[in-house]
Amino acid sequence: MLQSAVERQFEVIGEAVSQLAKRDPQAAERIPEYRRLIAFRNVLIHGYAEVDEVLVWGFIESHLPGLVSAVGAMLAASSAGQPQGEAPS
Repeated sequence: MLQSAVERQFEVIGEAVSQLAKRDPQAAERIPEYRRLIAFRNVLIHGYAEVDEVLVWGFIESHLPGLVSAVGAMLAASSAGQPQGEAPS
């Protein structure tokens, strides 16, 4: 159940990043390897037979820290009143 819950969260995150890339490509580019995140979401959604716990855990270890950092910086910039596409100074 835990793996299923983690996979679901990556599906939601991947979809959100996909929508961000369509609406604000500059902002999406601030997320490290955002295209890989979207591709991972697609594997989770459409290639469920190929998904195993090693793949999911590897993605968590290699991509989650950068994602958390980038989104945190974007949220901080947003609450500071900076335009979405600009990095905080």
